Amino acid sequence: MGGTNPYVKRPAPPPPTRAYKLTFLPANVTVEVDPAKLPYSRDGQKGSILEIALGNGVEIDHACGGVVACSTCHVIVKQGLGSCPAATEEEDDQLDNAPGLTPNSRLACQAVPNGSSDVVVEVPSWNRNLVSEEH
Repeated sequence: MGGTNPYVKRPAPPPPTRAYKLTFLPANVTVEVDPAKLPYSRDGQKGSILEIALGNGVEIDHACGGVVACSTCHVIVKQGLGSCPAATEEEDDQLDNAPGLTPNSRLACQAVPNGSSDVVVEVPSWNRNLVSEEH
């Protein structure tokens, strides 16, 4: 899907500067993130947790296409939160609508780790798309 939100006027966060590992729980899938290979997909900020997940076969629901207009890509950062820039006001506003909010909650479409440490995120059970339908 991808795109931009015309109501959000801010520069994109810088992409990661060095390689790091991004682990998705509870699937226990670890991705080696190589900044030279970004972008992996078109959804979310370049280098975002969502973009990396989708580009590596890890499904995270994202109803708005990754443009900070919903809270469906809510994840909980278990390790490496400090490597992500602080949430913007727009992200915080959307997170207010997410069930199971924690102090380490982020929108996967907006959280862009800088590569200074490995990152571990938990995809909440309500956000795992466990059904695959043939069309």
